[in-house]
Amino acid sequence: MKLPLSLLKTAQSHPMLVELKNGETYNGHLVSCDTWMNINLREVICTSKDGDRFWRMPECYIRGSTIKYLRIPDEVIDMVKEDVQQKTRNRQEMNKQNRGGQNQRGRNQQNRNNAFSGRRDGQGNRQQAQNNRPLAPGNKNPQKKVPK
Repeated sequence: MKLPLSLLKTAQSHPMLVELKNGETYNGHLVSCDTWMNINLREVICTSKDGDRFWRMPECYIRGSTIKYLRIPDEVIDMVKEDVQQKTRNRQEMNKQNRGGQNQRGRNQQNRNNAFSGRRDGQGNRQQAQNNRPLAPGNKNPQKKVPK
């Protein structure tokens, strides 16, 4: 199943019906939507809750939290299904290409071991780990400090 937001992104420029929680309906073409399901419609016909009054608007903005349901054409749903299938095929092809043998895995592990092994101080600056610090002259134990 596909997420509603990807369905709405696919439905852009297609006609749709939006019913609000207060009973009003809006028919128009979807211009855009965001992650909160706020939507912009153009060429809108608004119908009152009773169905006896109509308004025509060039465009309108609907807050996502007021939406009860959306009706989207079947062709948009078919487009989303095709898109999901295509993405699945692409992922499978990428996984086949990215598989490597043990030699490749060993190289990646070696590169990881060569990476900086340190920590950050309170200001976010990098400090090398204590056991990587050079020893002071005449000091064989890295934990002890040489008096100055």
